[in-house]
Amino acid sequence: MMWDGAMAGWMIVWSILILAGLVAIIMLAVRTFSGGPEGRTGGRASARQILDERYARGDISDEEYRQRRQTLE
Repeated sequence: MMWDGAMAGWMIVWSILILAGLVAIIMLAVRTFSGGPEGRTGGRASARQILDERYARGDISDEEYRQRRQTLE
């Protein structure tokens, strides 16, 4: 009789651990595919970073850079 109670207890513990593991995996998957807490950019550069890079490469003029930067802000 003691073994029945102990087995039931371990089954509950394992069930909780498995459930917690599944929740952790789901949360990790959601965070990975939604970009995580880092600004929700999905690993892509922000619009400001792209603008800065284009300006640094000389793709856009000073005036166009200032105008677009003001629009973003």
